[in-house]
Amino acid sequence: MSAKSQLTGTVVSDKMEKTVVVAVERQVRHDVYGKSQRKTSTFVAHNENNEAKVGDTVAIAESRPLSRRKRWVVTRVVARAPQV
Repeated sequence: MSAKSQLTGTVVSDKMEKTVVVAVERQVRHDVYGKSQRKTSTFVAHNENNEAKVGDTVAIAESRPLSRRKRWVVTRVVARAPQV
């Protein structure tokens, strides 16, 4: 059995109960021109106890399907968002 994927990203939305939307950014080189560009993917992740808030950096791990779009789980909060 293969290992579960793990990613680190920023929480974009926490409006749902026990769920957050995490944006993961990566850099890709253009095939023809060679310029590096930033691409963003969003993942819906399970957030038990609602510990992650908007702006936090979190680590997410792959899991079994929890709902139609939710296939990731928040494993830990890496860094908290600065309070304004």
